[in-house]
Amino acid sequence: MIYDLCDLNVIKKLFNKYGFKFNKSLGQNFIINREICPSMAKECLIYGENIGVIEIGPGIGTLTQQLGLKFKKVICIEKDKRLFPILKDVLADFKNVKILEDDALKIDFKKLVQEEFKNFDKVIVCSNLPYYITSPFIMKILETDCNIKGMVLMIQKEAADRICALPGSKDCSAISIAVRYYSSAEILFGVNSESFIPAPKVSSSVIRISTNGAYRSDINDKSKFFKVVKASFEKRRKKIVNSLSMSLGLSKNYLEEVFDKVGISKLSRAEEIKFEDFINLSNIIEF
Repeated sequence: MIYDLCDLNVIKKLFNKYGFKFNKSLGQNFIINREICPSMAKECLIYGENIGVIEIGPGIGTLTQQLGLKFKKVICIEKDKRLFPILKDVLADFKNVKILEDDALKIDFKKLVQEEFKNFDKVIVCSNLPYYITSPFIMKILETDCNIKGMVLMIQKEAADRICALPGSKDCSAISIAVRYYSSAEILFGVNSESFIPAPKVSSSVIRISTNGAYRSDINDKSKFFKVVKASFEKRRKKIVNSLSMSLGLSKNYLEEVFDKVGISKLSRAEEIKFEDFINLSNIIEF
């Protein structure tokens, strides 16, 4: 039996049966729009057929069902153990789905991938991600050598705009540069607030992040690169020379000389700087 988890009457019956109530601190907003989950699962097919899927925060299993129908193995990581009785009920017929009680920000993904997906060509993450863990979770996956090749994520629209922003655009931020260091990112489609229960106060977007590390060989010192990027955006309303001077304790005269060598305008703000300029800047600057 496959439950219709986009039917409010079905959802209410499940909640009543298992005594479930929403926990705002866990960012619980469950999908009720029938088009969203099949579309997200379909977007994962770009990575191939013999792939394993990890889902973070399955909720009541709406997206999980669609992933279970398309892929050979799905591992769900759920922090709220109150949802386990519901998930075991609605996913009873999905023998290819495994539920783990854990915290996505603490779990060892390298170990998880090695133990659960030995016979798969690739592993990806597909999730309606709790908004409050968006940036730390994405960076955890990108920074961990765990063989996860891509992510299809539903996140807050504002966060999606920042994460997918191109260097040199108004939405660009430190997270934009960090994601681009490890991967390519794109917005796939928007999702309005009425697509969830309870409805959040903001709109969402589904994004795709594919790891590639295309620029790694160009960067002399990864640690210094990220320090320069972080310092550049700490005072984003100020000119980048002033931000770097204040954050790194460097003189403006020295920084202006460095900017002349790299060919960056001393009047620029961080969001106006291209990715390649951040590479050149971090390769030359000394602190």
